[in-house]
Amino acid sequence: MTSIADRTRSWSVDAWPCLPFLAANLVGTGPAAVYQPDAARPLDAGAYALVVAAALALAWRRRPGLVLLLNGAAVVTYLAAGYPFGPVLLTVPAAMYGVAAAWPAVQAGLVVAADFGVLIVGLFAKVAAEPAASGSAMVVDVLVWGAVTLVVLTIGTTVRIRREAAAGVRTEQARRMASEERLRMAQDLHDTIGHGLAAIAMQAGVALHVLDRDPVEARQAMEAVRATSREALDSLRAELEHLRGDEPAQRQPVPGLDGLGELAGRVRAAGIDLTLNVQPDLGLAGPVDSAAFRIVREALTNVLRHAGTAAVRVLIRRDGDELLVEVTDTGGDRASHATSPGGGLGIRGMRAQTEQLGGELEAGPLPGGGFSVTARIPVEEVP
Repeated sequence: MTSIADRTRSWSVDAWPCLPFLAANLVGTGPAAVYQPDAARPLDAGAYALVVAAALALAWRRRPGLVLLLNGAAVVTYLAAGYPFGPVLLTVPAAMYGVAAAWPAVQAGLVVAADFGVLIVGLFAKVAAEPAASGSAMVVDVLVWGAVTLVVLTIGTTVRIRREAAAGVRTEQARRMASEERLRMAQDLHDTIGHGLAAIAMQAGVALHVLDRDPVEARQAMEAVRATSREALDSLRAELEHLRGDEPAQRQPVPGLDGLGELAGRVRAAGIDLTLNVQPDLGLAGPVDSAAFRIVREALTNVLRHAGTAAVRVLIRRDGDELLVEVTDTGGDRASHATSPGGGLGIRGMRAQTEQLGGELEAGPLPGGGFSVTARIPVEEVP
């Protein structure tokens, strides 16, 4: 029952455009016949049945080919029978338009041309049944209907092309948004999970190094491994839930510079000598604050991965209208990693975040050894 009701509702939505044509045919056919006393055949029940059929054929607009076939058959039969001209002819451009707006140009052109040819045959049959009709009037009718057919084809094809172009734009926008979302998630996983795994590796190394001579320090390192692994798992779980389509509110918020203390604790637990110098009351907007934290986190992750037990200095301060973020370490030369085809993902991510906010980032080895990451980001003050 529900299925029948749904089909009936869908058909009624599709069918309503045929109602104005139906009303025009029923109301206007009689008055139009009054001014054509020389018609070969007066109006009768058959004439009204044909004009009703021609209008109702437009109800199947989701099947334009069927509409054109039924409408053409009804109109040509009406003309060939010798009935007077009337508003039934208005249904012909409507049927042609449906095909032109739905089908490819060549296919629509051929079908509409065939319908036009059949219509001309009906006109000739009507003229033949009316001795008073002149040949010049027939020529005018052919020219007029030829022009109408061309105009309808042009309008329908234009509408179809614009509709397809709009659909293509929407599809491309959706594809680009999906691609940007995948890139963002890949960057988030690289930043959060990558940092956690790098810290775990260093902390586990420290635990193994001091296991025999200092069990207390080894225990502390393993506790740091456990805490870091839990954080990494929580971040991974949040990203996977978002990927499955769960509510965005379940995702972990992006930390800002207020999370540097916890970040520094994990890095120091991995055996890194970290000096943190952050200017107080920076008054940063949310995007700048988050970007600064991400840059520091990724730079420290690279230290954990490639610099061994290096000494690191983090400096964050205002420099005029810019925020200066500087991370330098005394580890080895990592220029080959930053410029190789397979490496440098973190540096590219830091640079992309900085440039997105209108800033610039420089990363490279220091002359005396070590590595430096320097970012300058325009500051938007928060009241």
